[in-house]
Amino acid sequence: MAKREVIDIPGVAHQAPIPNGVKIGNMVFSSAISGRDSKTNELPTDADQQAKLLFQNLRTFMTHAGGSPDNIGHVTLYIKDERQRDIVNRYWLEMFPNEEDRPARHAITAELRGGMLFQLEIIAVL
Repeated sequence: MAKREVIDIPGVAHQAPIPNGVKIGNMVFSSAISGRDSKTNELPTDADQQAKLLFQNLRTFMTHAGGSPDNIGHVTLYIKDERQRDIVNRYWLEMFPNEEDRPARHAITAELRGGMLFQLEIIAVL
């Protein structure tokens, strides 16, 4: 049986006693990834900056897992305000420009804590 390997994003640790994600064999599962700045551990109030950092943190997470965004099969996006979906989609399209090669995605409007406007969770296969 494959051993669980913890994956953390440097500078963006969770407040709770959980990792940013885990890898088991060739499967990668994330906890909630946010748009927190990994250099300052601050959460920007600006939606565009938070979305930009969200996708930077996703890329960093996948790098630490031993892969890239190309390995992501499914994304669950949590968004506080549906009117900000276009902001997220701008960075989504930068990360996944090929409409024939994008992960599945499900977006959910959610009550997010602590000034978070967006969070995402992923499942990836390396």
